[in-house]
Amino acid sequence: MPKADTATLPPIRVLVAKPGLDGHDRGAKVIARALRDAGMEVIYTGLRQTPEQIVNAALQEDVEFIGLSILSGAHTAIVPKVMELLKQKEMDDVQVVLGGIIPDEDVVEMKRLGVAAVFQPGTSLESITTFIRGNRRSR
Repeated sequence: MPKADTATLPPIRVLVAKPGLDGHDRGAKVIARALRDAGMEVIYTGLRQTPEQIVNAALQEDVEFIGLSILSGAHTAIVPKVMELLKQKEMDDVQVVLGGIIPDEDVVEMKRLGVAAVFQPGTSLESITTFIRGNRRSR
């Protein structure tokens, strides 16, 4: 699908979510603020979100990206469920990006599931915003 002309489109809408039982959300809040400061509209859902809550919020908010922040190691259970729910709801235009503690050996599997990008510790805020801007799809 061709990339969008950003001059004619409204701001990119991104949902940032903390799925699972992980209770630490400082990084997610930093990312949310960086995206907002970069001119994106950000919806932060807060802690302990289920895959169903995340996908339903993404649908209601009409977002282009879902950013999942996972530190607990639960990405191998949560991400497949989120991707399946997006497929069931025919939300093929919503891209998922993943950040947090994702072991190198799991990155390939996350991308195989359809995750657009995996941002591991140390990734710059600029590279995250650049990726999202550069991979926006026209709707």
